Amino acid sequence: MAITAQDVKELRDRTGAGMMDCKKALTDANGDMEKAADLLRERGIAKAAKKASRIAAEGIVYCYIDGKAGVLVELNCESDFVATNPQFSEIAEEISKVILSSGVSTVEELLAVNTKDSTVEDYLKGKIAIIGEKIAVRRFTVYKTEGFIESYVHLGGKLGVMLEMTGEATEAAKEAAHDVALQVAFSKPVYVTKDEVDPAVIEKEKEVLKQQAMNEGKPEAIAEKMVMGRIKKFYEENCLVEQAFIKDDSKKVSDILKAGNTAIKSLVFYVMGEGLEKKSEDLSEEVAKQVASMKN
Repeated sequence: MAITAQDVKELRDRTGAGMMDCKKALTDANGDMEKAADLLRERGIAKAAKKASRIAAEGIVYCYIDGKAGVLVELNCESDFVATNPQFSEIAEEISKVILSSGVSTVEELLAVNTKDSTVEDYLKGKIAIIGEKIAVRRFTVYKTEGFIESYVHLGGKLGVMLEMTGEATEAAKEAAHDVALQVAFSKPVYVTKDEVDPAVIEKEKEVLKQQAMNEGKPEAIAEKMVMGRIKKFYEENCLVEQAFIKDDSKKVSDILKAGNTAIKSLVFYVMGEGLEKKSEDLSEEVAKQVASMKN
């Protein structure tokens, strides 16, 4: 019996399974819709579709680098038990490879990509059927560069940093980039350089700082002078290259980059589950402990 596109759509709407899985089930069932639906349930695929409504607030941040291209991706699941399973990291790696090879820029585009066996969406549904939890790609960032890419993933994927660096990937440059990636994870800078800060942000900050000084009883003229010093501190706290280096606070991050003869072109930083409903964790404290151990 010929299987039509409408048949596949009907079974897909009914079970939530992927198109390729529906087509195969209908073929195996010789077009019988009820039997095909039963086959999908027997194979665990229909169950996987039902898990799509669950909350997936656990998972990992994963970085995959291939030469001068890299991708940072957040892959979510329902439990920490699954997130720490090596098989889950393998799924993240496979997804990362597809992202780089396909050139997609959104999760929606990624799910529609055809691999050699199925779409990415169907691939994930197959993994859901095996693992028994919802699996979802939440976000990703891709860098393709003429320089080199450095990454840092902490706590088994609880947070991740990816840097696009300029220049040659010498040992000195790679060491500097690694140190800066650790700095980003620790300090969570808002900007890379002062030039990135919107002038309107600075003006607003000056107004707030001036009022703070005046509330402390300082005359307006003195308050205005104090603002300049506090703006300097604002840059040091929020701009990466202006920050004190976490391994040696007598140096700035800019000094580390200069010593490595490299610079940051772009950076991206993900905290796994950030913004999702889940128990908060003080990741900065964990990174700080690692930094302290490096100093000893």
